[in-house]
Amino acid sequence: MILVKFIIITILVLWLIRVLIKLIFPMVLKKAFSNMQNQAGGNQQYQQTNPKSTKPEGSISIDYMPQKEKKGNADKLGDFVDYEEVK
Repeated sequence: MILVKFIIITILVLWLIRVLIKLIFPMVLKKAFSNMQNQAGGNQQYQQTNPKSTKPEGSISIDYMPQKEKKGNADKLGDFVDYEEVK
């Protein structure tokens, strides 16, 4: 009798969770998508009203150049050995 009661309660709880998820999940997704659209729209308006620069179209600018490693001693690189594949 206890086992049957446990199974019935478990089924009811799982069913209730499923129904709640079907009701709540779409609302959460709708709110998240509307927030993303608002942010994207705000960024687009900002870019249109405040352009970053007045450079002509097609010009290239580099904002960051990584530091080059100093190539010191060639001994640190190791030896290069040619090999032939033998079948």
